[in-house]
Amino acid sequence: MLYFAYGSNLNHFQMKRRCKDSMFIKKINLRDFRLTFRSKYRAADIEFKKNSIVPGGLFEISKSDEKKLDVYEDFPILYKKFYFHYYGKKIMTYTMVKKSAFRYPTERYLNIVKRGYKDCKLDTSALTKALKT
Repeated sequence: MLYFAYGSNLNHFQMKRRCKDSMFIKKINLRDFRLTFRSKYRAADIEFKKNSIVPGGLFEISKSDEKKLDVYEDFPILYKKFYFHYYGKKIMTYTMVKKSAFRYPTERYLNIVKRGYKDCKLDTSALTKALKT
């Protein structure tokens, strides 16, 4: 199955530790969405926004990896699954159930996300923009 990471799961070390079968394929952009941070966890989330882009990493994951991600993402309480198509392929990602107000992420979490941006060679402008919300 194909999975789109846009937050802490971009971090290759963390993703491999959590999902042993996962393989990073390439970086892609999710169009008409923007990145934000919210909830008591101050975690990454995406929300619909026309003409905006969320850069992320495309991973191949196994069924057991998906189950581990479900636990990590507190599915279906904190995050729900969201599916989109990219060049005809169905891709799964997570989006928060409750769209609470922006909360600046913790330094520790943000450093994990930044490392993930480096790992996936992503343009950090969307991240910088999300932090100025």
